[in-house]
Amino acid sequence: MTTIIIFGAPILLLTIYYFNHLIRRKNEVDNASGSINVMLKNRYDLIPNLVDTVKNYMTYESQILDKLTMMRTQALSSDTSDVEKMKLNNDIGGALKQIMVSVENYPDLKASNNFLQLQESWADIEDRISASRRFFNNAVTDYNNAVASFPGNIFAGMMGYKTKSTFETLTEESQNLKAKDLFVG
Repeated sequence: MTTIIIFGAPILLLTIYYFNHLIRRKNEVDNASGSINVMLKNRYDLIPNLVDTVKNYMTYESQILDKLTMMRTQALSSDTSDVEKMKLNNDIGGALKQIMVSVENYPDLKASNNFLQLQESWADIEDRISASRRFFNNAVTDYNNAVASFPGNIFAGMMGYKTKSTFETLTEESQNLKAKDLFVG
């Protein structure tokens, strides 16, 4: 009986430790995912304002504006998977950059108070998204390390935990961009 307690207690304690460790890591990923979703929702909420502000000036870019509105609707849909949302987010970012670069052709729009306030809000949200993305990717990396390393991989397998994907950026988004390239003003 004593032998069972001597060998069983450490095994039980290690099992509890790794089980709780994996649960904590999973909860951190869920928390980070929620945070990034809030920031992306804020970005999506600015899209109608952007479209309304620029549509009177940008007649040639109306297809981009329509596509942007469609992507926003799809990104906010509950039927859209997380992987699809990440791709849509990258596509939305690309369309937004096209619009912001096109602003240079419209001096009246660049001088508009509404547009200037929108630019400021946009820059703030993009900074927050970037911070949320870093937080999410760190949480996913810690989770993936816990799921893939021994003996956590044994417990992760029993719990049905699999590695998760980090939040990827577009190639052009990961390059050093200057603010003046995005917001000409």
